[in-house]
Amino acid sequence: MTDPPPPEREEEAPTTLAAAPIAGRRRPRPLMAFSELPEGLRPTTVAVHAGHRPDLNAGAIAPPIYQTSTFRYPAAFSEAAAGGAVHLYTRYENPTQEAAAEVLRALEGAGAARVFASGMAAISSALLTLLRSGDEVAAPEELYGGTLGLLNDLFPRWGIRVQWVPATERDPGRAITGHPKVLYLETPTNPLLRVHDIARWAAAADERGALLVVDNTFATPVNQRPLDRGADLVVHSASKYLGGHSDLIAGAAAGPAALLDRIAGTQRLLGGSLDPFAAFLLHRGLRTLPLRVERQSATGARIAERLAAHPRIRAVHYPGRASADDEAIARRQMTGRGGVVSFEVLGGMAATERFLREVRLVQVAASLGGVESLASRPFETSHAHLDPRARERLGIPDGLVRLSVGLEDADDLWEDLDRALRAAG
Repeated sequence: MTDPPPPEREEEAPTTLAAAPIAGRRRPRPLMAFSELPEGLRPTTVAVHAGHRPDLNAGAIAPPIYQTSTFRYPAAFSEAAAGGAVHLYTRYENPTQEAAAEVLRALEGAGAARVFASGMAAISSALLTLLRSGDEVAAPEELYGGTLGLLNDLFPRWGIRVQWVPATERDPGRAITGHPKVLYLETPTNPLLRVHDIARWAAAADERGALLVVDNTFATPVNQRPLDRGADLVVHSASKYLGGHSDLIAGAAAGPAALLDRIAGTQRLLGGSLDPFAAFLLHRGLRTLPLRVERQSATGARIAERLAAHPRIRAVHYPGRASADDEAIARRQMTGRGGVVSFEVLGGMAATERFLREVRLVQVAASLGGVESLASRPFETSHAHLDPRARERLGIPDGLVRLSVGLEDADDLWEDLDRALRAAG
């Protein structure tokens, strides 16, 4: 007997609670339309001008904060709601949330976008919309620690199987067996900055009638647009580069409007909605995203090259550096390589601890993507929940440092790193 053909890629009719509309409502539309931008604008211009509603903002240049939990609506609510032109409750939607989402939608080239209370709220809402008990998701072994926890610890409780693909696998079509419903990808990866060919993964998804979800946190839409290369959905930890100032926790998702409608239902049920003030901060951060990412990418590339030549460094990880194949992939799908560099200090754990005590401009803290440079050790932050053997198998030693470069002068930052490395020797 031959295997049954893979399911069609067309979206299934909603059959889960998450897909159901709230109180029979259609997809809500904004009370006032966003400003329409001319076609062909570049990212810097889009980031500044997207997400504005001149008629709703009372002439304000800065978008207002709708700091309210609920909204007044007409007595004939059912009639107004049928047209979708009513805001009801901030857990469902809020104009400040919608303004931030509109900027990301435009930058990612998506049909729609939503913002969430955290990156994990975006990831979990998306995957729980697309998967149910008995389904399978395929993903590379190297992912953000929170995503690994979701797939390893929670999904098995709900009957969702996970097929792990080796982190170094370059041909997902060969490595993935069966017919998973979702392929989940992170590129560049956290924390070793490996790059995966999005187009290859999209082709593997197409062959199986699956959907491809890509975590674009490290690259941002400035350096990489997964939807343009065949992905079905993009997710972000907006706490990182999208916000950019280390002052908010948020997440985001972007993709086709019909798919975002379904994810919105899950988000409402799980409660992962973004606070209006945090949404305002996110919108503010997005307006400078292209400028920040361009500068951080340039500094990151310079720092990676200098670290690679430093006598106190054992190994450097940066997008495209792992192999010629990595470099070819990065050239095809990225316009910049980003501001995160991971490296190992000679002397192991003890030398790394001395190095982190010596840095002055670099702040030792979790997270990344802010205006200030941050350094952390993944074994005690992003991948702390993995046991040492699992980290060793993934190539994440205890002495690995993940550096997120900020907006400091590149030479000042290098002098700080060089001095600390020599002091740690």
